[in-house]
Amino acid sequence: MKRREFLALAAAPVLDTSRVAVRKTGKVEMVYKSPTPRPNGLQATKEGLWVIDQSAGSRASLVTWKEGKLLQGCETETDRPSGITFDGEALWIGSTYSREIVRCDARTGKAVKRNFTPGAGVIYKMAGDPPGRSSPVPEHMRQPAPPAESTRSQNKGQQVGGFQQGEQMGSRALGTGAHGQEWRDGKLWFCVPPSRMVYRMDPATWIVEKQFPVAGNRPHGIGWEGKYLWVTDSNLNAFHKHDPETGEIVEKIQLDDKDPLPHGMTIWQGMLWYCDDVGIICRLKM
Repeated sequence: MKRREFLALAAAPVLDTSRVAVRKTGKVEMVYKSPTPRPNGLQATKEGLWVIDQSAGSRASLVTWKEGKLLQGCETETDRPSGITFDGEALWIGSTYSREIVRCDARTGKAVKRNFTPGAGVIYKMAGDPPGRSSPVPEHMRQPAPPAESTRSQNKGQQVGGFQQGEQMGSRALGTGAHGQEWRDGKLWFCVPPSRMVYRMDPATWIVEKQFPVAGNRPHGIGWEGKYLWVTDSNLNAFHKHDPETGEIVEKIQLDDKDPLPHGMTIWQGMLWYCDDVGIICRLKM
């Protein structure tokens, strides 16, 4: 590493959110169950709500806003994905465990283009990190766990993820990739937990045009409110509103410990929609 690169890395800011204004919002509503058991990304469109699932098949589903009725769906050529967006023609999906961002045909799920993920790698721990969180949703309110999950748990060498991957696999750990995705003005935005960063990418050249750090150690879904970008953090149980030009956090929404745990997120007509990966779709009035 060159000296100037080392100095730039050492100077990377640690974001202090203790004095950030907290927005008062409506109560979290559990609107309906996801069409699939492990939702891990959402995208708002005029046609409905896109949901990407991280269980076997990596299904993308388009559902109606009001009832969650399935309009269309397909398996995608991605690996346990997190995050989804729509560019008007095709879906962009974070293929988390292959460390790719994949453009998929919205009807068939076939991969149109595969790209590497900047900042992908093994998720590390840092002094002061919040502890990991799991969903507080009672078992009887969840979607049934996919049968494949019990089989996966027997093969921890390949299936373990998150912080545990580095701890259990050591130097054999391949790491993971992107989570939340958003398309705006011909650019692709996404967050990457291993690097704790949000990126703006030129999809034609696959060159990073902008990046800024996030507040916590588990960034997930992202969504636009006007010119500002909200970023979910599952371990902080919160959403942080960034100025995308500077990366500065200007506001936050803090969930209650009893609320469903936020994973994928999107914003539509003054409502923040998010999913808990136990099969629940939620919303709150912003």
